Formats: sequence, structure tokens, C-alpha cells
Amino acid sequence: MGKSKLSAKSLLNEISYKKHLKNKKTILVNDLRVCKEDFEIKNLDILESENSQKTEKIKGKKQIKEEIGFENLKNLLDNTSSCQISDALNKLTRRDGVLKGLKSVNNKTAYGRVVTVESSSDDWGTSLLGIDACKKGNILFIKTNGPSSAVWGELTSTCSGEKGIAGTVIWGATRDINFVSESNYPVFAKETIPNAGNALGLGKVNIPIKISESPDIIIKNGDFIFGDKSGVVHVPQELFCDVMIKALEIKANETNIISEIKKGKPLSQIVGLKDKIE
Repeated sequence: MGKSKLSAKSLLNEISYKKHLKNKKTILVNDLRVCKEDFEIKNLDILESENSQKTEKIKGKKQIKEEIGFENLKNLLDNTSSCQISDALNKLTRRDGVLKGLKSVNNKTAYGRVVTVESSSDDWGTSLLGIDACKKGNILFIKTNGPSSAVWGELTSTCSGEKGIAGTVIWGATRDINFVSESNYPVFAKETIPNAGNALGLGKVNIPIKISESPDIIIKNGDFIFGDKSGVVHVPQELFCDVMIKALEIKANETNIISEIKKGKPLSQIVGLKDKIE
């Protein structure tokens, strides 16, 4: 189970959301009526935009209407976990989406659409090309051919944080842990190591990356990644909307379960195991 501090219903601005639902196709998630298009991956492009709801620029009615939708997606993502997203993906596809072996270096949470990089471990220069290719709010995913040298560290984290990149996931090694572990910029990696290679820039950016054959996992540009203390989960972009709606349903169910536990009901009974005990 993941964090459930907020109920699914409380994630939505009820007054504005009722107006937002008018004349739109809606679906029921438990007893909550939602607009499916609010949870489409294209809304992450609004999160990446400089013209977010936090700016003071004057907005037209169309932009405000769009932002009500993406606000609900952002609220869900800000209050969910890799555990709940993995559970949602698993219920839909029988795959958990976990990128096994990756760990948070500084216990931060990050999510966003992916920009991919593939390079040798002795070429940290391609990581810089990946940073240049990222927009605000993206996740930079770097695959190397092993953890023999680090392709990430203090300088790259600082540069990425200044640019507004959401976080970096390294299928390889990072270094400068004294800095990175205290930084607010989220970093996930398989290994830490003190040495690095050279700024060669010989790798590739924005290409499909295969990281596993069993199960078959291919990370493509524009896919979604969510990382936190528990681990890192990959969601193919074509499944994103359904996974987000399922995650909202899981949050609603977990909120109800926690409520029942606080009333004194055994968890075994809530999940239907109590009757199996002789």
C-alpha cells in the first residue's frame, strides 16, 4: 500500500470540477465521477509549460479550462506513490513496471515524461546532450553498458535542477554522493562509484532503449516514469491514462480500507481472508 493521506475525492476541486465535467464524457471511479481526458498523458505537457497555474500571467477561458483538468492529474501524481502506480499497471497488464535494481539516491520523488539517453559508462558527455534535449518537467533516463564509471554527479544535477528537469534515472552509476544525497534534485541509480570517464558525447539521445528481455522492457521517448523511496516504475505512454484512472481507484479503495481498520475491523476480514481461517 502507498501513501493515502488524501482521499481520492479530496484530490479534486469539487466546485470547479463539477463545472469542468459539464458536457464532457465521464466515467465512474468507485462513487467518483471523473473526466477521462483529464488523465491523458498530453496533460503532462501543460505541467512542463512555463505558463502553469502558478504564474501570474492573464489567461483566457480556454487555458483556465485546460488547467482545471491538468490540476486534477497533478494532484493525483503529487499524492500517489510508485507502489500504487505499479499496482495499477499490474491490474491492467499483469506487469508491474518496476525497473528493478534502481534506488533513490536522496529519497526524493519525481515523475514525468521520459527523454532517453544511451551511452557507454565512460562517456558522461552524452548525459549533457540529454540534459539539453529535456524540457522542464521531463525525466532524463540514461542507460549505460555497466557501472564501471559514473555518468552523473554534482555538476549534472546542478545543471538539471536549474533547467527545471524533474529528475534523472540512471541505469548505471552516479557519483558525488556527498552532494547528490543532500540535493533537492531527484536522482535514481543502480550503483554509486567515485570515478568518471570523459565528456565524449558519442552516445545516442531520444531512442528506444531495451533494458530487459524477461520481461521485455523497452523505454521510449515520451513514456512515463515515477520514482520515489520505494523504487522506479515505468508506464508506456499508451497505457498512461488507464493506469492513472486505476491508481485513482486504488487510492479510493485504500482510503476506505484505512477507515475500516481505524474502526477496529481486522485487515484479514476486509480483504476477505477471515473466513478461510478454521
